[in-house]
Amino acid sequence: MQQVKTNAAVMAKAFVDLGYTIVSGGTENHSMLIDLRSKGITGKDAENALVKADITVNKNMVPFDTESPFVTSGIRVGTPAITSRGVNETEMVTIVSLIDRVLSNKDNEAAIAEIRKEVNALMDYRPLFAW
Repeated sequence: MQQVKTNAAVMAKAFVDLGYTIVSGGTENHSMLIDLRSKGITGKDAENALVKADITVNKNMVPFDTESPFVTSGIRVGTPAITSRGVNETEMVTIVSLIDRVLSNKDNEAAIAEIRKEVNALMDYRPLFAW
């Protein structure tokens, strides 16, 4: 659990360093809520683009959200799943960079396909289930 929290703290800082707004300013647990309004993308569009790159997040409403619950203005990102696959803080900045690249290219299918290859290469030797 300590590694999950460490990964989340590093991830939150990396998002902030790229100009994202973490609703609580950071995290002290396993997840974070990111307000995407300053990035000009909805939570629904972000979630859909990231799924195409084999990155799983959840669209999520943020405080004073102007979008409907079916669209949202934010995403929730967590670290338990990737931590259980052996990812540690040294790779969190890379993962945030991949997420940022997808969100910056949400309508560019070719760019997302290339990012998906990078995501799968990063996780290829880390099976979802070790048995």
